[in-house]
Amino acid sequence: MRRFRYLDALTTAFVVILLVSNLVAQKLVRIHLFGSFAVTTSGAMLLFPITYIFGDIFTEIYGYAASRRAIWLGFFGTALLYAVSAIVIALPADPEFHHQAAFITVFGILPRILVASLTAFWAGEFANSYTLARLKLITRGRWLWTRTVGSTVVGQLVDTILVVVITFAGLYSPGKLFQIVWQGYLLKVAYEVLATPLTYLVVNFLKRAEHVDTFDTHTNFNPFRFAELQSKTPEKSSSS
Repeated sequence: MRRFRYLDALTTAFVVILLVSNLVAQKLVRIHLFGSFAVTTSGAMLLFPITYIFGDIFTEIYGYAASRRAIWLGFFGTALLYAVSAIVIALPADPEFHHQAAFITVFGILPRILVASLTAFWAGEFANSYTLARLKLITRGRWLWTRTVGSTVVGQLVDTILVVVITFAGLYSPGKLFQIVWQGYLLKVAYEVLATPLTYLVVNFLKRAEHVDTFDTHTNFNPFRFAELQSKTPEKSSSS
C-alpha cells in the first residue's frame, strides 16, 4: 500500500473548486468572442472545466480508483452544500438580518437544478475518467493530449447534455436547448484544449515527484466500487 505526497491536496483542491463553481453557477454571463458573436453561459464556466482537468490528472497518474474517490467526495460535498443551504434558508431569520431575499437568491437551489447538477457532474466525470483510462491503454501511455482532449470531448458532452436537458426541458424549445448545449460544450472543450500545455507540466511534475504512472490494466470500472489505492511497482501500477 502507498500514500502519495500530493494526492490529498489535489483532491481537496478539486472539491473546493467544485463547490465554488456551484456557488457562482446561477449567474449568467455574456461573453463576446469574435466581434458581435457572443455566448451566454454560467458563471461556473470560469472554474468548473478545471474539475475535468483534475479528473484527467487523477486518472493519468494515480489511476481510475483515485479519480473515483475524488468524484464521490465532490458529489457528497456538493450535496451537503445544497442540503445545508436549504436548511439555513428555512430557518427563521433574525429581525435585524435584512438580507434574507438576497441570501435566498444566492443559495436557493431549485430541486430540478439540484438533480441536474448532481446527475450531470456524476455522469460526466465518470465518463471522462473512464475514457481517459481506456485511451491510455490503447495508446500505451503515449500522446497524452489525445487522452486529455478525448476524455473531455466525451465527458463534457455527457455533462452538458444532461444538465441542460434536465434543467430546461419543457421551458425552452428544442432549438434553444440545442443552442445552449453546443455553445456551452464548445467553450468547455476549448478550455481543455487551451489548458493542455499546463496539464502536461502538472502531469510530468507529479509523475516524477510521486514515482508512479498508473495503467488501469486490471481495473474494475464500476463507479460504485470503492478500493484502496495501491501501486505494485515504482514506475507503473495497476489501479483497482
